[in-house]
Amino acid sequence: MNLHAIRAIYVFEMARAFRTLTQSIISPVITTSLYFVVFGSAIGSRITQIDGISYGAFIVPGLIMLSLLTQSIANASFGIYFPKFTGTIYEVLSAPVSYIEITISYVGAAATKSIMLGLIILATAALFVDLQIQHPFWMLFFLVLTAVTFSLFGFIIGIWADGFEKLQLIPLLVITPLTFLGGSFYSITMLPPLWQTISLLNPVVYLISGFRWAFYGTADVSIGISLTMTLVFLGLCIAAVAWIFKTGYRLKN
Repeated sequence: MNLHAIRAIYVFEMARAFRTLTQSIISPVITTSLYFVVFGSAIGSRITQIDGISYGAFIVPGLIMLSLLTQSIANASFGIYFPKFTGTIYEVLSAPVSYIEITISYVGAAATKSIMLGLIILATAALFVDLQIQHPFWMLFFLVLTAVTFSLFGFIIGIWADGFEKLQLIPLLVITPLTFLGGSFYSITMLPPLWQTISLLNPVVYLISGFRWAFYGTADVSIGISLTMTLVFLGLCIAAVAWIFKTGYRLKN
């Protein structure tokens, strides 16, 4: 394992995040704060509690997960796409660095930035609502697991995209709508039976449900199913990345 190469790419990617601090950290935090103000005031005045939890506190895991998913994909996709765009990816591919080391470097940096953002949003949320975390280990575990999984997914998007427009296509048209419809701001038990069944086809439901369980011990689906679905998606992403490097898809041509 070439630790020097991993560290070099990782440090470079982290330095890029700190150079764009406003876009990487400050902007998502401000956006999340606005969610608290708007949803907490508008909807919270009509829905006081869900499952015995105040509405403002109930939406915290969903808001963190919303930022975590979008930022993990954005960081990882741009991180690998920009070297393709400038042509420097060929220098990386020709260097004595394995595909596993390249993936660890880019995905690790993207996941680190997303985890940092998630923790900052968590601290910001504590200024608005009274938070409780019943299972802190599982909260951190789901935070890290989700960040790594969707950073891998973003890595795949960055390799697949052949233009800046495609970098935003899946996050805007697929991930964000699925997150809003995945129980970020409500419990799916509040829906009619038919829509509850349809909601269970949304993979983001399991992520948010498991993350919310770590906070309050209540969830729309069992913690075991949430963990299994997340690990399955992680496995699919790992398999896709392995296939990409094996075939050279959108890298060698």
